[in-house]
Amino acid sequence: MRRLATGGRIDRSRTLSFRFDDDTLRGHPGDTLASALLASGVRLVGRSFKYHRPRGIFSAGAEEPNALVEIGTGARRTPNTRATVQELYANLRAESQNRWPSLRSDWLSVNDLLSPLLGAGFYYKTFMWPKSFWEKVYEPLIRRAAGLGRLSGQADPDLYDQAFAHADLLVIGAGPAGLMAALTAGEAGRRVMLADEDFLMGGRLNAETHAVGGAPGGDWAAATVAALAAMPNVRLMPRTTVFGAYDGGMWGAVERVTDHLATPPEGCARQTLWRIHAPRAILATGAIERPIAFPANDRPGVMLAGAVRTYLTRFAVAPRRAAVFTNNDDGWRTARDLAAAGVEVAALIDTRRGATGDFAGRVIAGAEVTGTTGRLGLTSVSVFGGGVAETLQVDCLAVSGGWNPTLHLTSHLGAKPVWDGGIAAFVPPSTHVPGLVVAGAAAGQFSTHAALAGGAAAARAALDLEGPAPDLPEAEDGPVRITPFWQVDAPGRAWIDLQNDVTTKDIAIAKAEAFTAPEHMKRYTTLGMATDQGKTSNVLGLAVMAELAGKPMEAAGTTTFRPPYTPVTIAAFAGRHSRKEFRPTRLTTSHGLASERGAPMIEAGLWLRPAYIPRPGEATWRDSCDREVRMVRRAVGVVDVSTLGKIDIQGPDAGAFLDRVYTGTFSTLPVGRVRYGLMLREDGFVMDDGTTARLGPQHYVMTTTTAAAGDVMLHLEFVHQCLWPDLDVRFISVTDQWAQFSVAGPRARELLSGMIAEDISDAALPYMACGPVSVEGVAGRLFRISFSGELAYEVAIPSRYGAALARRLTEGAEALGGGLYGLEALNVMRIEKGFITHAEIHGRTTAFDCGLEKMMSQKKDYIGRIEAARPGLVGPEREQLVGIKPVDRTHVLRAGARFTEIGDLPNARNDLGTITSACWSPTLGHSIALGFVRDGRARIGDTIRMVDMVRRSYVPVEICALPFVDPAGEKLRG
Repeated sequence: MRRLATGGRIDRSRTLSFRFDDDTLRGHPGDTLASALLASGVRLVGRSFKYHRPRGIFSAGAEEPNALVEIGTGARRTPNTRATVQELYANLRAESQNRWPSLRSDWLSVNDLLSPLLGAGFYYKTFMWPKSFWEKVYEPLIRRAAGLGRLSGQADPDLYDQAFAHADLLVIGAGPAGLMAALTAGEAGRRVMLADEDFLMGGRLNAETHAVGGAPGGDWAAATVAALAAMPNVRLMPRTTVFGAYDGGMWGAVERVTDHLATPPEGCARQTLWRIHAPRAILATGAIERPIAFPANDRPGVMLAGAVRTYLTRFAVAPRRAAVFTNNDDGWRTARDLAAAGVEVAALIDTRRGATGDFAGRVIAGAEVTGTTGRLGLTSVSVFGGGVAETLQVDCLAVSGGWNPTLHLTSHLGAKPVWDGGIAAFVPPSTHVPGLVVAGAAAGQFSTHAALAGGAAAARAALDLEGPAPDLPEAEDGPVRITPFWQVDAPGRAWIDLQNDVTTKDIAIAKAEAFTAPEHMKRYTTLGMATDQGKTSNVLGLAVMAELAGKPMEAAGTTTFRPPYTPVTIAAFAGRHSRKEFRPTRLTTSHGLASERGAPMIEAGLWLRPAYIPRPGEATWRDSCDREVRMVRRAVGVVDVSTLGKIDIQGPDAGAFLDRVYTGTFSTLPVGRVRYGLMLREDGFVMDDGTTARLGPQHYVMTTTTAAAGDVMLHLEFVHQCLWPDLDVRFISVTDQWAQFSVAGPRARELLSGMIAEDISDAALPYMACGPVSVEGVAGRLFRISFSGELAYEVAIPSRYGAALARRLTEGAEALGGGLYGLEALNVMRIEKGFITHAEIHGRTTAFDCGLEKMMSQKKDYIGRIEAARPGLVGPEREQLVGIKPVDRTHVLRAGARFTEIGDLPNARNDLGTITSACWSPTLGHSIALGFVRDGRARIGDTIRMVDMVRRSYVPVEICALPFVDPAGEKLRG
């Protein structure tokens, strides 16, 4: 093959040098690696998986089974890259795969001589005996031979991003149907995202010679793309593959951001994984051509006819002497285009008797290709039938067995394709993915006019657009004329899956051994189990099996389509969650302020929070912590509580939903009020606690503990999707959307009154009330809740204002004798008040253990209610939450220490419980602790012993009631 002197959609003004194996070659911007290789005369690009037979470029898109190469060097080496989609760039380095020592002389091609022994199912029959050989001989050899490309073995130096997007309409595919759909929706003012896996939008229009609207199809596509790019409501996403359809109108897509660049710019992601939420979508992914099985049909130079047209029209790459083998009119188009470009077409071979058309060259109707020759590339084809039996000297054979709509995404939620005999292909069923409309060739509409009309109609139907339909440009509207023909009945091996070396003989073996079901046949023969997932082979394999079984295609069925549609880099799924960021480090909006003041940070869940804020003269953390506690108790303190999980819950059944996940009743909670809630697991143990505020008749905001925010969100999703999907409720995490600060202390109201426009007096905003407020002109929310036991408020504003509000609150607090405080002081104050955290609700405690059994409603059902009442989970034998203080106030209590009776040996038999939280209380002047003691609530006032075996500490302690400070709650209600 060679580059034509004119034509194509490449930039001939620039030349790009690249390497393939040991050869330096040249191409142009606009080339793919595959087109540049073909233009340089390279036909042999790889070896097949099992037999290591020579393989050449077969297609022109993501369906390519053969041209898989390693791109890049060192740590950036990427295996199994399809040369047909890899954009050419300067100094690109590509290496062929699955060969040794070289591509032309692959010693493992000896497997081809052993092919009679390596047919379908040979793994299952060969490696069974002797049993002892499996681990020592068979498995190591199989693992060594497995795989195609090589990983670098080095850490990936590139960055990968993840992003979210929302649109009224997602259009998948930018061919004629997709462009027309996006144009119709865009002109209607809707938010549109148009995604296409190619770097040049236009689809088949860039590969055809027929006109659209009086201009070449590629020119019309370019003009339409330019018009869409000028619309502010339309987002164009080239180099983006939508790989999966998911529940709730969610679509997965991967964008190749810098794969077309030699070196990504510093800080720029190589790929971005998109989660696109679009309630309406249009599938306009076109169709994939399928081959015909005939003996020796796997040689380099045997290509899909549509791919030959693509290389000819888009890339100006053509063979020198070609033949066309077809069972439909589309093959005639390839013959005409080749002849018009000056390529010698030896013959157009059509399996249909009496086939006629407007090709002026030699036509052999009613004939078949019965064989080929050429060790490393095609040199001739044998033709039999139609009164002919001869050999044609050609370097390219263009094969067209029909087109399969690219309907994979319609089946990702379980729908099965249906057979359409009129086009001899599977098409999407009438119901598939909710909100998805299929248009163009993906729906079986193969003419350009039908694709344009289908795209416009799909956009109008998806978005319920009214008014007259848009004017359509003139375009070809030929009918589909095809006579199904799947395989040539002639001696020799006929390949179906070129990558996995699956032949028609393998299908026959599967039939003989009763592996006739599509899924069984796939796994027994390995048909379609490689990187292309059978895009060019599965339907052909199913048809051959159907013929052998004597079944019609509509009864044959298909294999299961699963995401991803094409391979996705694992690193793209991980995003930036790698190395030290494997778990993301999350910073509060006040992080900068706390860091400026020298605050040491500690991990709280995934967040970094300041432990304390030191001041000059404070020698230890205790000095700072004690000061901060006194500061809050006597004046006012500010602490960032944005890390608490915040889940926005809305819908007519929001109250009923909360009633079922909480032990208490929330459907009766008045608007503008907050209620403390306890959540149980299904086994009756406490899962989490927090407050939930009712902001409107159908609007609640739930807060969770910092560490359990993700677990609670997953729990709610499970409950809604699996237990009560009938409830009309929606929820989403808004933790990152709101910055929230607790302002606590006797002067808290004084501090906030100067910043909030509304009346926040006790009469206007009593304890456990909430409502919208204006915080110095910014719309926010105010909650009258306290985790310190003092008069306290939590003020929430959008996160972008969080840093400014943190500074404003801190400055105001300092003017009143207070200031910023950290997690250590917060923990001390909550122990003084007897409030629990996950130190107490650690997964092994019940509501009864924590003294919260009165919160368990007896008037309704909820998750965990029955299980929590099981014998052994209630009663005096349980360890119950109590306060602990040392008899000798100078002694220190330690978290993790155990309890025994005075004088008992410290062993498991005498164990009474444990301390879960302990601190020095500057308010009381001695150590205090929270702990669980067997039948503890009945033993208030008793003396037992704390045993710390690690520190060799044995301290008499007193069991006391909670809380330690302000038991009547007068301060927090003040």
